Amino acid sequence: MENTFTLVAKTLPGFEELLAEELAALGAENINVLYRAVSFDADKALMYKANYCLRTALRILKPVMTFVARNELMLYKKIFEIKWHEIFGIEETFAIDAVVSGNYFTHSQYAALKVKDAIADEFRQKYGARPSVDTENPDLRINLHIENEKVTLSFDSSGDSLHKRGYRKAVDKAPMNEVLAAGLIKLTGWKGDKNFVDCMCGSATIPIEAAMLAMNIPAGYFRENYGFMKWHDFDEKLWKEIRQAADDEICDCDYEIMASDHSAKAVQIAKSNIQGAHLSHDITLLQQDMFEMTPPEAPGILLINPPYGERLEEKDIVNLYKSIGNTLKRNFKGYEAWVISSNIEVLKLIGLKPSKKIEVYNGSLDCRFYKFEIFDGSYKDMKIKKAENNIE
Repeated sequence: MENTFTLVAKTLPGFEELLAEELAALGAENINVLYRAVSFDADKALMYKANYCLRTALRILKPVMTFVARNELMLYKKIFEIKWHEIFGIEETFAIDAVVSGNYFTHSQYAALKVKDAIADEFRQKYGARPSVDTENPDLRINLHIENEKVTLSFDSSGDSLHKRGYRKAVDKAPMNEVLAAGLIKLTGWKGDKNFVDCMCGSATIPIEAAMLAMNIPAGYFRENYGFMKWHDFDEKLWKEIRQAADDEICDCDYEIMASDHSAKAVQIAKSNIQGAHLSHDITLLQQDMFEMTPPEAPGILLINPPYGERLEEKDIVNLYKSIGNTLKRNFKGYEAWVISSNIEVLKLIGLKPSKKIEVYNGSLDCRFYKFEIFDGSYKDMKIKKAENNIE
């Protein structure tokens, strides 16, 4: 690639390898897995493509400067030395997102304030005036990352977080982050090659992300704005070419994607979001209790995000998870069932032996993502059958 530079894609903890796989599929080179991030080499075209296509990325940052600072004066001087007036105009706006760790800087807001002052003072020295800060929709979003004495200054090519896909019109209580939903689906290994069910769908984030994955609809298909669009070197022609090439890969899904919820309110919200994603003909939506539903024919994937217990009485949460287990055994034979919960104790009440346990985070909640294989017959029969298949 000509005119390459390093980019850093941020993600949720535990999704780093998934993101690295996505980047490799896009053609990224020199991929390095970090904590909650993946660095890679890119050109402008790949930067645009990464923002548009990546399902497990939260932001795509372009590092522009790395230096050492052990106090606020050193930080201020280094930032002031940058010719900010050549990067953006005085009539444009900027914002600073700061993350700090270590002994030298302990308050992210204070570090951000010092950077803001240095930028403002550089403009004042040049023009006698300064640009304004806009934290909601800035022309340039600047990312400040300080770890001990190492300072990395980056420009945020995404603008708003990439989990804001643009299709969600309404939300039910405690909606799932779209990047989390996409990552969970990828962890199941599902690729649109069998039926998919979410019978506790809430706002329908999981089934929408499943449909977009199966149909190759880019993650940013419904999104209108990205940070790089306001950069002075934005290439609109190249951006349109990147979008069109990705959109040309959209295809149909040959299997059923079913979403249901017992709540009439949740189903109305889900319907609105499914319509917002233009997927009304691709997702079957029902108002139905999980414990009464008949799923599509096996084999299939079930992925649910049941209540974790924060809003339920102890007795109710115990009964809920026991009922989930009973329903899986009764109605979902031949399925792989995946359940996410932060309540590890009640996960055990499902009464099935998980074949996989993965640690994930839903916001600040430390969760487990369990896989249950719902086989027809005894566990011993299943092991014999698997052994026979391997021999064959």
